[in-house]
Amino acid sequence: MRFLLAASLPVLLGPPISAAPFIVAHRGASHDAPENTLPAFELAWKQGADAIEADFHLTSDGKLVCIHDADIKRVTGVSKIVAKSTLDELRALDAGAWFKPEWKGTRLPTFAEVASTVPPAGKFYVEIKSGPETARVLVREMGRTKLKPTQVVIISFDKAAIAASKKLAPDIRAFWLSSFRDTGPLDPSADGVLATLREIKADGFSSKADKRIDAAFVARIRDGGFEYHCWTIDDPKVARKFLGLGAGSVTTNRPGVLRARLAD
Repeated sequence: MRFLLAASLPVLLGPPISAAPFIVAHRGASHDAPENTLPAFELAWKQGADAIEADFHLTSDGKLVCIHDADIKRVTGVSKIVAKSTLDELRALDAGAWFKPEWKGTRLPTFAEVASTVPPAGKFYVEIKSGPETARVLVREMGRTKLKPTQVVIISFDKAAIAASKKLAPDIRAFWLSSFRDTGPLDPSADGVLATLREIKADGFSSKADKRIDAAFVARIRDGGFEYHCWTIDDPKVARKFLGLGAGSVTTNRPGVLRARLAD
């Protein structure tokens, strides 16, 4: 399986600040189409996204389905726990009508379907939502696609999921995700982040675009040999700030609008 090879590939740090911003479409072009659906991902590419970000849970029959929440009620109107439902049960429900009537009949996509939208020059940020047990299925599914290892980034808030992913596929970049406590100094601190990244053998850290993050925080991460990325930003002023701090990418719900405004 090619995703288990090439462990010696170099770490690819984010682009220099002077480069064109690297734009990641959050759940696809989720401002304009229902999140985590094929229309949202296809629209993201049309809007000029460099990458798409998609969330995946494991179903009760061991399949990967693209959905953010553990319960699909928010996007289907029907309460079903993903981990207790089969893929066929989940895909029988409408995941588009909640957004706009024109999207009625849109289904929750599989991993293979989302991967098939990624163009040769595109990147695919794969978020593991259901824990470390997902990693083995994910790596197997990646091996069945036409994607190159350099096109995929695995992301997760779950430290164990990142550790498992790096053990199974060391050649695939993986970022630990975290937000911060609402008040006081940043928690986790830069030192805390670095300790976690080393422990789980991650390649980088991706955080909420917290206003308390400064150049010193980002420099500590990057000087430690890791990438830094941020989410979810639709405001071009905020995007410029974080790109200026050294973020390797900015994740947004509006890839086309953000790119246009950053070019002004």
